[in-house]
Amino acid sequence: MTALGQLKGFGVTFRTMFKKVVTEQYPDEKRPTEPRFHGRHVLNRHPDGLEKCIGCELCAWACPADAIYVEGADNAVEERYSPGERYGRVYQINYLRCIFCGLCIEACPTRALTMTNEYELADVSRASLIFEKQDLLAPMLAGMVEAPHPMVEGFDDQDYYRGRVTRATPAQSDYVAARAAAAAAERGETE
Repeated sequence: MTALGQLKGFGVTFRTMFKKVVTEQYPDEKRPTEPRFHGRHVLNRHPDGLEKCIGCELCAWACPADAIYVEGADNAVEERYSPGERYGRVYQINYLRCIFCGLCIEACPTRALTMTNEYELADVSRASLIFEKQDLLAPMLAGMVEAPHPMVEGFDDQDYYRGRVTRATPAQSDYVAARAAAAAAERGETE
């Protein structure tokens, strides 16, 4: 190496010595993400607690990394998980494969699948990075009751997708309470 080359190297070092340090103290100081950041997925619910996922599997077909597995099933009159004919019985996202591209979000016809700003997904085992349906479902909010339960009386699936359902009705709450009481009584009989 020539003396001229060494002087150029020292020049670069000298110039950068007086620049502001841009190191982020990540675990201690977390910067907010941008509004359209692609983070962990969430399966949304309707305002009465029914799931928006209809088990169409379009998200799995759109995924270039083959990270999504969906198994749809038919709703029964006495066990309804979503408005319409079908629901996602099995829903898995493998975050070891997911590239957070958002193509699954674009493919979803009911806006059941969206992405949050959560990005801290590291874990100690591979199995814990395969999120199941219960891990992905949005939390229950005020005015919601846990599925399965019937749709709001007098409404059809189109009313749900048009946003006409705003909360669970007393009839839906009573239905869920009656099912829970029957299940508790059954457990008490078998014990």
